[in-house]
Parts: sequence; C-alpha cells; structure tokens
Amino acid sequence: MKISPDIFENTEVAYAERSNGELKKAKALFQLMSNNGLVSLGSSLANIALSLRLPVSPLFRFTVYNHFCGGETFAECKQTIQKLAESNVGVLLNYGVELKETEDDFNKTVEHNIEALQFGGKNKSVKALCIKVTGFGRHELFEKVQAGEKLSADETKEFAAVKKRLDKICQVADKNDVPVYIDAEESWIQNPLDEMVEEMMEKYNRGKCIVFNTFQLYRHDRLAYLQAQIKRAIAGQYILGAKLVRGAYMEKERERAKEKGYKSPIHKNKKEVDADFNEAVNLCLENLDHLYVCVASQSEESNLLAMELIAKKKIEPQNPRILFSQLYGMGDNITFNQAKLAFNATKYLPYGPVKEVIPYLIRRAQENTSVAGQTTRELSLIVKEIKRRSC
Repeated sequence: MKISPDIFENTEVAYAERSNGELKKAKALFQLMSNNGLVSLGSSLANIALSLRLPVSPLFRFTVYNHFCGGETFAECKQTIQKLAESNVGVLLNYGVELKETEDDFNKTVEHNIEALQFGGKNKSVKALCIKVTGFGRHELFEKVQAGEKLSADETKEFAAVKKRLDKICQVADKNDVPVYIDAEESWIQNPLDEMVEEMMEKYNRGKCIVFNTFQLYRHDRLAYLQAQIKRAIAGQYILGAKLVRGAYMEKERERAKEKGYKSPIHKNKKEVDADFNEAVNLCLENLDHLYVCVASQSEESNLLAMELIAKKKIEPQNPRILFSQLYGMGDNITFNQAKLAFNATKYLPYGPVKEVIPYLIRRAQENTSVAGQTTRELSLIVKEIKRRSC
C-alpha cells in the first residue's frame, strides 16, 4: 500500500458526515477557541459560575459539549457511536467526570465505568474504555506514596481500596472483553500509578491485551521506560498494552519543577518530543509480537509516519494489535482518511452529565490553545471544506 503524503488534506472524506450547518457551527467554535484571551476569560468565568452553582449547562451543551462529547447517557452515546461506525470508526469511551475527592465519589466512578464496560461488551464499535486512576483515589494520597512518606493506618487502608477498585475494573473488562486504557497523569504521582498498571497487565494480559498503560512522550524518560516495559513483558510472558501520547500537563510540569527547584521532566522543545514519539511508534511496530499499541495523536506527521511504517513493514492495516485515535470533534481529517484506507481508526469519546463534564471541557479548551497551530489547523480545514461545498 502506498500512502499519499497529502492524504490528510482530503476534507471531503474528513467531513462527509457533517452537515453544512454543523460545519458552520464548528467554524464559529474554533474561531472562538483560537482567541487565547477569550478562552482564558471564558474558563475563569465558567469556574466561577460552577462555584456559584449558576445554570451554565445549557450554554455548554449547545457549544463545546455537543462538539467534543458523545452524550449524557449511553442512549445518546449509542447514536454518536453508530454514526461513527458508518464510516468504520470505532470509539474509546471515557466517563468525562473529573476532580472527585470522596470515597463515595470514587465508588460511584467505579460503578459508572463498570456500566460502560458492560455497554462496550455489547457494542463492537467500543474498542476500549479510558480511565484515570485519580478517579479512584485522592491525588494527595498518590503524591504521598511517590514521595516515600509513611502512610497512616487509614491511608494504608485507603490506598489498598484504590488498588481493589482498579482490579475490579480490570476484572470486569476481562469478562466483557473490552480493553482498559489507563491514562498517565502528573509526574509527581505517576510512579505508584505505573506500578499498579504493571501489576494489572501482568495479571490480565495473558493471551489477550486487556490493560494498557499510557506513555507520555513529552517526558524525556518515557522512551526508556517503554523499552524497559517491553523487556519486562517479554520476560514475564505477558502482553504489553501501550497507548502513546505526547502529554497533557506540560505547563504545569515546568512550573512545578521551577518552583521546587528540580530538573523538569519535560523535553526542552517540540522537536525532541516529536523525535521520542516517532521513535516510540517505530519501537512498538518492531515489537508487535509482544504488544498492542494505540497511536493516540493529533499530529498529522506522526500518524503519517506510523501509516508509512506499517506499509513498509508489510503489516496489514487492520492488524488488531494497532489502533489509531484522535479526540472526538478534532482531527477528523486524520481519523476518517485513516478509516477509508482500512486502518483501525477511533475517536476518544467522553460522555457524562453536562455539568459534571464541564471541568474536562474547560481543560480541553485550554489545552487546544496551548498547542501551537492546532486550533488554526482545525479552522483552516473546516473553512476549506465549506468553500469546496460552495463551488
């Protein structure tokens, strides 16, 4: 298979499922999101409105929620999933509720994720469920564990409860044959999360790949960590699940490193990040007998590289060990053109009550403005398609 270098310029394929009205609405949304000052002001006002319990849900639903989320309920999600399936695009489900702090909240999050796994087990278009371990336990607890501080008796019990919740999720995932992608988080809590995920992979990834860890390649130590994890999986005779991303906490990581006086774990520049990400893709494809990989990237360059490597190595595009994913509402020029060439293309699809998902949407808007050129690129593609249709 020969991959055209300009494949992602095909907006007719990218937006085939979008009506003219939907495209115009998306254009207006990305025009707003391209204004950093407006996004910053809007995020601050939204947080204030949430703290004052003002009724902002209808506004969010009409704007960013409908564009970036699958729906509030599984019934609503099912419509979105079916529409994507018509273009041979699967989904990675994510219960988009964040920032919970109580044991009751953590237990409810587990139950929501179990429902999602059961839903996914009955829907072949659901390729995986994405979860955050901080949805099952306190951020401060993980920070204390990583720092090597002695836990109190209550904290020891609390940490054991987190592990039990994660194991329960993996057990249900195994039963329903729906993989679990476990998100990476801030570097100062990541070590205990990695240890838990490694334990779950060793337990459940026997004969099939149920548990995936996420490798944030904007960290300068993650390529070496990926190499070590491949060796560990081979030695332990289990399958490694690897979700490759660039990362989502760059500014926060650098600010904390500067504040506390330690070396930043983040690469110095985008060139170094891209080099590590692309090398990680190549490494995974070289070790495909021992792992499953999800190339989760909005980068056209990295997606094109991965597709070219697959063609060069004579790997079938539909090989079940390789998945591609972009955010729902973004990167349609990548996703739908990949699907048209029979690659395993998916969308990362958050769902949940509008009010509860607002913190995720605020973070998504802020992240989009911090990625140089991302919002501008999305806008230019939408404008290109609108003009094409008007000719």
